[in-house]
Amino acid sequence: MSGAALLLWLAVASGDPPVAGAHQDGIVFGVWNVVYDTVAPPADVIVAAIALALLFAAGIASLERAIVNRSHRATDPLHKPLSPRLVMAATAHVYAGPVTVTVLIPAHDEEASLAATIVSLSSQSHPPERIIVVADNCTDSTVAIALRHGVEVIESVDNVHKKAGALNQAMTRVLPGLGDNDVVMVMDADTSLDQGFLAAAVARLGDDRALMAVGGLFYGDDSPGLLAQLQRNEYIRYGREIRRRRGLVFVLTGTASLFRPRALRAVAASRGLYLPGRTGDVYDTTSLTEDNELTIALKSLGALMVSPAECTVVTELMPTWRTLWAQRLRWQRGAVENLGAYGITPQTFRYWIQQLGIGYGVIALGAYFALSILMVLAQDSWIWFPFWIGLGLVFVVERVVTVWHGGWKARVLGATLLPELCFAAVLNVVYVKGILDIALGRSAKWKHVVHTLPPETVPPQVIR
Repeated sequence: MSGAALLLWLAVASGDPPVAGAHQDGIVFGVWNVVYDTVAPPADVIVAAIALALLFAAGIASLERAIVNRSHRATDPLHKPLSPRLVMAATAHVYAGPVTVTVLIPAHDEEASLAATIVSLSSQSHPPERIIVVADNCTDSTVAIALRHGVEVIESVDNVHKKAGALNQAMTRVLPGLGDNDVVMVMDADTSLDQGFLAAAVARLGDDRALMAVGGLFYGDDSPGLLAQLQRNEYIRYGREIRRRRGLVFVLTGTASLFRPRALRAVAASRGLYLPGRTGDVYDTTSLTEDNELTIALKSLGALMVSPAECTVVTELMPTWRTLWAQRLRWQRGAVENLGAYGITPQTFRYWIQQLGIGYGVIALGAYFALSILMVLAQDSWIWFPFWIGLGLVFVVERVVTVWHGGWKARVLGATLLPELCFAAVLNVVYVKGILDIALGRSAKWKHVVHTLPPETVPPQVIR
């Protein structure tokens, strides 16, 4: 931060900017005639921009660290019952036994992917002690597949609250019989765990009594096509960001996350008092993004949570632009509505800054496209600016480096740049649509992507 402040001082103290020069003509490769402008922004402007960016980033990081540290050291048992200081004091000199894992798999018509999900659990280097498929209003062979694989099934009863409602019904049956080290894992039915996921998560929970939740880092499956690769690149960059944050959690992803019973019970007890929702419910049934809301709830109660680099999962990608639109609209609108429900608090401050950053990105990218089009229409020839081309090349390098571990397809897509810019533009439109829907009071709808098995692979119904 001190270095950024020094840069800003130097920028302010520098002299007047140079006078702009005229456009020049040039020949590229002996055949391409181009018009270009060699004048870059004044040095003091460049230095000031860098300094302000560094100061802003350092300020947000420092404030976030201070908020997290204060929350983790809290001693208020009513508002921060999950703070590490209180949890460590409550569990001192108490052995709760070895860590066991009970997996809840919420499933609504998931016959096409459920078997692979169960197999990925059973083949873990540390397999779970119990697997329960939470079948919610299923009309296909989801229940039959679960029973054929030898796992338990809990079927929801008169549930009208989608995934959150089904999980709440399952929690009321499962939580009462669990001890402090009998953790609950919630996992999507279209997700496969990497083999060492549970071993790494159990080790972290066994080593740290104050740790209340462990989330997974998700990566896209191997679906073919440009749209699938765009999503894979996006997920790779998200995982890289979490690793650079040393596992500090943005969202305990619904793809796969583990929770201590103490944490889930504290959330249920605080609903309607200090948290949004109905008292006794683990999940807020009014939220479109129940995993994001539960993350904010746990943070609000002072919980310590982490997403280790060793805990990775492979999740389903959206197969079409239509399904991607529906998924991202639900994510974006759910995130904003969750923030509205909690208001501006120390625990939601970072999320509000993220939303403002997305809003700025929408304006910046939109302005970039608009000004590019305007220049094409207003000029007889395209004018190239070497300085901005250089910055663009730096951006291309960043796009490639951040997806390097995704393989050559990810790198090529990052290097071409334009497809990812267009993908970002689509997501920006989704953001604007979500904000407008909220502002206009439009009702939200949950759109579930259903995949079916070919008729010859559907198992016979099991009589129970």
